[in-house]
Amino acid sequence: MDWTAAVDAYCERVGPAFWAEPVNALTNAAFLVAAFWALRQWKRQPLRDGATLVLILVVALVGIGSFLFHTLATRWAGLADVVPIAVFIHLYFFFAMRRVLALRPWPSAALTLGFFIAGLALGPQLGRLLGSSGGYAPAALAIFAVALAARWRAPELAVPLAGVGVLFLISLAFRTGDMLVCPSFPTGTHFVWH
Repeated sequence: MDWTAAVDAYCERVGPAFWAEPVNALTNAAFLVAAFWALRQWKRQPLRDGATLVLILVVALVGIGSFLFHTLATRWAGLADVVPIAVFIHLYFFFAMRRVLALRPWPSAALTLGFFIAGLALGPQLGRLLGSSGGYAPAALAIFAVALAARWRAPELAVPLAGVGVLFLISLAFRTGDMLVCPSFPTGTHFVWH
């Protein structure tokens, strides 16, 4: 496989140039701003949580990886984009098992592994309906499942988690609709996903 081969996966890209997806590239700054803001909040805490710091750093890596993909648009840059996202999703799931549902480490790890395997199995099936967004649909389902389970373990988190799930679904809809709106909106809608 040629890892330097060009990839044209988004409406906004009209050629192989570095700056051929300016809106998609620039909106990755949102991840860096979020990571910077979260890091400032984390530093203000009297007890700084290492797990939270790891998630903050992964958010920054998501922004960097996505920027690389939307500027260089190569297969290796595509990996730089999706790997940090996958790491964030699964780390967050594990921490949700531990902190929201108050499970012990081994059951949390087993459920995370099960979630990973289920995602591998469901992603291609959902891809028939959602295209390349199919791989992210299991994360949306997981958010709602954790929100539902939180009703018994951490009821104060159930509604905020469900709200995050709704926001994720809206964002995923914009990612999914990118190529559909391309004929009438050449910028596409992928940037809203960011």
